[in-house]
Amino acid sequence: MVINHDHATFRAISDPTRRAILDLLSERDLMVKEITARFRVSQPAVSRHLRVLREARLVREQRVGRARVYGLDPEPFGVVRDWLGRYPPLPNATAPTLRAWVDARSAGASARVTVAE
Repeated sequence: MVINHDHATFRAISDPTRRAILDLLSERDLMVKEITARFRVSQPAVSRHLRVLREARLVREQRVGRARVYGLDPEPFGVVRDWLGRYPPLPNATAPTLRAWVDARSAGASARVTVAE
């Protein structure tokens, strides 16, 4: 099966749990059990999310003994940055405001997010 990595990148970051995993890994590399401890889902569920992130090349996996350690691979984020760069910036938008809007849209809610003028 041929994977379009641009499509895989956007599909991977479309999920709020995977974005939360990426947020954790932006701080430092973590073992699977450390990632799992931060979520209310099973270890197999976290492993499935990590597999999607790995297939999108957003994270790298390293085996240390029997443990698997995950870290960010920053290169594929360039695809997202390049895509976003084609659009004008939102005036006075903050990261929490944008995150709330994206999370609301991902959840299917029609939330209104106010952007300061």
